[in-house]
Amino acid sequence: MQDESAEEFPYRTEYKKKSIRSYVIRAGRMTEGQRRAFDTYWVQYGLSLFDGPLNPLEAFGREAPLALEIGFGMGDSLLAMAQAEPDKNFIGIEVHPPGVGRLINNAGKAGVENLKIYMADAVDVLNDCIGDATLDRFQLYFPDPWHKKKHHKRRIVQAEFVRLICSKLKTGGAMHMATDWQNYAEHMLEVLQAEPLLENTSSTNDYVERPEWRPETKFERRGQRLGHGVWDLVYRRRPGEASILEPVEVTAKDSDTPVSEAE
Repeated sequence: MQDESAEEFPYRTEYKKKSIRSYVIRAGRMTEGQRRAFDTYWVQYGLSLFDGPLNPLEAFGREAPLALEIGFGMGDSLLAMAQAEPDKNFIGIEVHPPGVGRLINNAGKAGVENLKIYMADAVDVLNDCIGDATLDRFQLYFPDPWHKKKHHKRRIVQAEFVRLICSKLKTGGAMHMATDWQNYAEHMLEVLQAEPLLENTSSTNDYVERPEWRPETKFERRGQRLGHGVWDLVYRRRPGEASILEPVEVTAKDSDTPVSEAE
């Protein structure tokens, strides 16, 4: 938990100082099982931003297709994918300790061996740890929609972020995003369609049915019962060099709500 002292809980979300982030690290109560999981399983599953470039062969002890997911929440779907696709290696990135604790606890008890976790800022991990043209699949499911227009600058799906992902994907690799906010789905579609290194796999050049590799979550099923929609987008990486776009510099004062308080 972020507001605990280092003596009480020494595991901290790792990130570099930046003017604006696409997430807020909210204090959340951890269960005793989640706390113990860090002591028991972090050495097996945990990776550090500050260890620099990752060697997947050394990390996983084998060569296999590599999938990376940003923002796995409580980790249930990522764990299900790792179990359903043992031929692939999975990397998850999440900033909230309770979700990380739950995932590594369940993965450890299930004996899952094809999973590694960063508890860190995703863009920092992509820049410093993930090699170019190493990913076979990228996953971003139900990111914070920042639904207020004044907060749209905080949405993680922006042109420079998509280009960064393109640099990490192998040619032919998949970029898969999903959201239950129609406005954000339309924003994602606009950004992805504008990226020349991506090809939409949709026959209608917009959204696709949920791919078999993405488990349906209980929240998704509940939303469907209430009439809520879910939009999946799957793109393939075209050949070509992914020259990185310069991000627009945004400072904390440009937001009407401080990072520590934004919802």
